[in-house]
Amino acid sequence: MKQGVHPDNYRLVAFKDMSNEDVFITKSTVDTKETIDVEGVEYPLVKLEISRTSHPFYTGKSKLVDTAGRIDKFKTKYAKFKK
Repeated sequence: MKQGVHPDNYRLVAFKDMSNEDVFITKSTVDTKETIDVEGVEYPLVKLEISRTSHPFYTGKSKLVDTAGRIDKFKTKYAKFKK
């Protein structure tokens, strides 16, 4: 392997899913100014909008998107501009 290519500042970082408050800890080199206390240990904190505990692919819950309704609304809205 090439030397000096990979960062050497890996450390434990807490990632927090803001949609369901799930926290998981893994190694990362991400820069952050916030910290969080997990089980008496302080970790740098990275806030996420979605993670494996809230993503529909992993939870099995998917949102139904009414694409047919959207298309019909679009056609009726712009039918008056049709020549």
